[in-house]
Amino acid sequence: MALLSPSGTAWLTAGVALVLVVASLSFALTPASGETLRPVDFEDTVSMGGTGVDARRAEAEGFALPRAQVFYSGYRYVVGYVGIETVASELGDASARRQFGDPLAVYVSDFSTVTPTLTDEGYVVPERGRAVGWTPAESAHFVVDSDARIPSGTIVVPFSERDDAERFAAAHGGSVAGWEALKDSAGDPLDARLAEFEASIEERQAWANRTVGEAAERRDRPVSVVVGSGGAAASGTPADVETAPTVAAAVGSAPPNTTVYVPAGSYDVDQVVLNRSVTLAGAGAGATATGGAGGDGAAPPTTLRGDGNGTVVVVRADGAAVTDLRIAGVGDIGSRGRERRNESADWDTTVQLAYGYGDAGIVLDGAAGAAVADVAIDTPASGVIVRESPQSVISGLTVRGADTASEGFMSVVLIGAPSVVEDSTFLGGRDGVYTHRADGSVIRDNRADPGRYGVHEMYTSASLVANNTVRDAQAGVIVMTRPTRNLVVGNDVRDSTYGVVPAGGASYYARNVVAGNEYGITVAGDRNAFVGNVVVDNRVGARAGEILPSNWVVRNDFVGNGRAVEARIGPLRTWSHRGVGNHWGALPIADGDGDGVYDRPYRPTGPVDSRLGAAAGATTLAQSPAVATLRRVQDAVSGLRQSGVVDAAARTRPFHPDLVAAARNASESAASDGSSTPVPEPTHGPTGGEAA
Repeated sequence: MALLSPSGTAWLTAGVALVLVVASLSFALTPASGETLRPVDFEDTVSMGGTGVDARRAEAEGFALPRAQVFYSGYRYVVGYVGIETVASELGDASARRQFGDPLAVYVSDFSTVTPTLTDEGYVVPERGRAVGWTPAESAHFVVDSDARIPSGTIVVPFSERDDAERFAAAHGGSVAGWEALKDSAGDPLDARLAEFEASIEERQAWANRTVGEAAERRDRPVSVVVGSGGAAASGTPADVETAPTVAAAVGSAPPNTTVYVPAGSYDVDQVVLNRSVTLAGAGAGATATGGAGGDGAAPPTTLRGDGNGTVVVVRADGAAVTDLRIAGVGDIGSRGRERRNESADWDTTVQLAYGYGDAGIVLDGAAGAAVADVAIDTPASGVIVRESPQSVISGLTVRGADTASEGFMSVVLIGAPSVVEDSTFLGGRDGVYTHRADGSVIRDNRADPGRYGVHEMYTSASLVANNTVRDAQAGVIVMTRPTRNLVVGNDVRDSTYGVVPAGGASYYARNVVAGNEYGITVAGDRNAFVGNVVVDNRVGARAGEILPSNWVVRNDFVGNGRAVEARIGPLRTWSHRGVGNHWGALPIADGDGDGVYDRPYRPTGPVDSRLGAAAGATTLAQSPAVATLRRVQDAVSGLRQSGVVDAAARTRPFHPDLVAAARNASESAASDGSSTPVPEPTHGPTGGEAA
């Protein structure tokens, strides 16, 4: 873009005057005289609020979801809300008007039309065969604090007739309020949501700690069998401990809740199957190329070597464990994956079969509470596959996969149940950790240098992805297929194409450091909160990829990025909330009262603000009366608002100065020693969609 010369500034001033005239004639988005905006089918709205679970269960079980729909002056689509309190809070926040314009009409569900009753769970059920109607919100009567709820929480129930509302409250508790009182009491939705997110992090960490503690007990089982003829007595093992000539024989003879010990050495094995709750333990995994599992290599490792035609160890017993050994000779995923594919199955099933039933170093199959600890795996396929094995723990694992993503597969695969993956290292292959319908899993404190994605979640909700380190990936953390309630916090992604790529709704992306990537963080999905992230020295700091601007983006530090924000589609997004915005580095914008907030909104995607500090004359133009007038007009006339991003409360100082300084120093060091090389401009990439 060529910046305006002084003569161009004069032209802009004249242009603004013309815009004011045109605006008075052409951008009156309110209805014409006598015209009434009427409700539409909710399926035709751009909807937000609620969860996928709410919608699926309501459809399957026949209960009703209280809904609202709003016609805004500055948004071409009708916006639908699941949950009356959601729309009440939204309309009480000035940022909603900045994004959408003025609310021209608000309609809410009318339960006066259906004589509702409650199920034992508190779900609102209309009379058989009757559809819930619509009524204007301003004249409706709302029952609050009753026993009514939906799967995701309590609800407000609206009625067009006050008598109906009072009867419902008398039968099911609560009180009756009007629309204005409901909006006044709605409070700040972000504060409540952040408190819920932080409580959920504590709950998931506590669950993971308990699960890991229980798994650690598997290492304390007494030794019952030692592999090797006569080796037990020679090593000082008690005389009542048996010996067995092979690993398979030892596993077959060991009583439950005991340990099969495999001394240091290399053992050629057919597939080893653990059908009872025993611990298969070696003398250690030995040193890896990166000093991973097995320590410094002072002691020789125990290596189980398969024949290269399948999985080496299969665990099918609850509470079984594999510890302190190395695995090699794993089969190739290609042949097994093709055998398991069902060409007539849907895409979800096909991917689950291909990813979850291939060859691996270890497979946990229906083994609840199983454990894999301090194991190293060299594999051309997957490292560990966990199928339908809830409360399993993978800890201290090192997986070295294929040299390229196309040749290899996943270091860890979780399918169908929650598990913990922690303190592990994943090198090469395709993805570090891949989850598929593994709701509630915890993936924490791992390090990945994968061929494709560090952590890749598909159809997985309510998970915690915390404090993982990813380098040189196509994407650090990527979430797909519209999940909800995920927590992606404290991860560190650098030198990759994409840092963090979200999808779905009601999720939390917080305290992540994304530095030196092609793209830092993508803002997408519905009702997600992006809070406290440090986005430093990326080619593009953030991508605004959502159509409906319903996400919160606050208290983040965007510093030193080649381009602060890229927004190619969608309406205006306001990345501030009730006086709290983000830090965008030092800007030549005034803070006259010294409160740490710039005096005017900052537009990182605007044609002028996006060039501040990068192009001669941009600062002068940004401070010109003509541009200031144009900004005021755009704020006042919704039809003139540009697409992109505005921060109405940009902060002059970073929220996390120590993290910003450390990330910038690391980026400068990498650049100076040549260890960080530019990533080619991608022609396409992950968008939080359906791609596998």
